[in-house]
Amino acid sequence: MKKKALIFGVTGQDGSLLTRLLLKKNYEVHGVKRRSSSFNTGRIDDIFKKEGNKTFFLHFGDLTDALNIQALIAKIKPNEIYNLGAQSHVKVSFDTPEYTANADAIGTLRILESIRAAGLSKKIKFYQASTSEMFGNSKKSQNENTPFHPESPYGTAKLFSYWITRNYRSAYGMFASNGILFNHEGEYRGETFLTRKVTIGVARIFLRKSKYITLGNLNAKRDWGDAQDYVEGMYKILQHKNSGDFVLATGKTYSVRQFIENAFDCINIKIKWRGKGLNEVGYDSKNTKRVLVKIDKKYFRPNEVNHLLGSYRKAKKILKWEPKITFKKMIKKMVLNDINLQKKSNL
Repeated sequence: MKKKALIFGVTGQDGSLLTRLLLKKNYEVHGVKRRSSSFNTGRIDDIFKKEGNKTFFLHFGDLTDALNIQALIAKIKPNEIYNLGAQSHVKVSFDTPEYTANADAIGTLRILESIRAAGLSKKIKFYQASTSEMFGNSKKSQNENTPFHPESPYGTAKLFSYWITRNYRSAYGMFASNGILFNHEGEYRGETFLTRKVTIGVARIFLRKSKYITLGNLNAKRDWGDAQDYVEGMYKILQHKNSGDFVLATGKTYSVRQFIENAFDCINIKIKWRGKGLNEVGYDSKNTKRVLVKIDKKYFRPNEVNHLLGSYRKAKKILKWEPKITFKKMIKKMVLNDINLQKKSNL
């Protein structure tokens, strides 16, 4: 019998990568996507539209709809549920705090309660996508025992999800685990996210479609890894004999400024900086008049998390997981992918 997996957020970066991983491992995968007037299945179209595919099934659903969630779980009776669905943009969470809380916090509760109500507490393994944003501003390396101090509606909503997952684990004996994932990027990252905005901008500059990129805080530091490594970590968390909470990270931190410099290195441009604050610019070291990076205050968050650095010691010891793809290799993959995409685009 094939194992069945139900993935909320299947059309996102992590959901699409996890789908491919599970299909390779001979799973029957059920994905949940929100109904929309426009197509938003681009990351999984090659799987979804494959003729005769009897291992991948797409369902309409929403984390804000309890009855829908209950019906899906009762019908599919999956062995594993991965909750990757969320309003996952930190800046946007300040603009839509109530929706973010409804989907990211209460949405998790709806799934857990649906599992319990269906009498499947002992039969389903549940994975909750937690986030390093729950830590907020912590100067030291963050691990499973670091106190939380979220600085955004997104981080706060995710913190509720983290604790409700632990509550259901202890109260009902569920196999319910949290993956506290630090920033993970890749070719499937959404175009509105910082890293993808940079790599698309670099690709457009390389192809002479744009002259510069406009960004916000250059000094924020993040522990950036490759999404492919991280979905393998998610899978390993649910295959372990006991449920628990695990940090997935690289143990290295880089500033936004360093991410930009590495991205431009991929097209043989060395970025230099001049000015301060909102007047700072990044320019081509071979042509001081060629400004390639500008700053705009509209891209700054009301609260900023300045430093994230994770320790994956527990995951390495217990799950035998560790990141394989380096920071520079990840960025190069993203830039080359965006160059190819931009060549095909007329915009």
